Amino acid sequence: MSNQKYSAFKPAKPYFDLVRGALGNLVDGEHFFDIVADDVIYEVLYDLGWPRVIHGRTDLMAAFKGYVDNIALQSADKLITHKTDDGCVIEYEVHGTILVTGAKCDNRFCSIIKIENRKIRHWRDYMDSLAAWNALTPSAR
Repeated sequence: MSNQKYSAFKPAKPYFDLVRGALGNLVDGEHFFDIVADDVIYEVLYDLGWPRVIHGRTDLMAAFKGYVDNIALQSADKLITHKTDDGCVIEYEVHGTILVTGAKCDNRFCSIIKIENRKIRHWRDYMDSLAAWNALTPSAR
């Protein structure tokens, strides 16, 4: 992550790099937070600690700060990209560690991304909620 202003988000670097690579020349900016619109709408269609809808880059950065305070990703992979008329759909996996317990977490996502003016304007995220629950609930294993 060459931009030091995002150094606090280093534990999510594999995810940020995967998304930035998936979007290629569809967007402008080096880092994930550079490629989202100021007024981005970021939806997560699951209930595991994140707001269902995040409005704006500032609130998105705050949500990710909470994420990286609790989870460190080691990798992100298995990317499949589906181009659409106004963006793309990406499927991918992330692999990390829950910091408080040391438990490994592996999860699968599908994200629907709408791009306007070469920035992410809308993001809708689906994930394997059971995988996340199992990682966050050691007694469930």
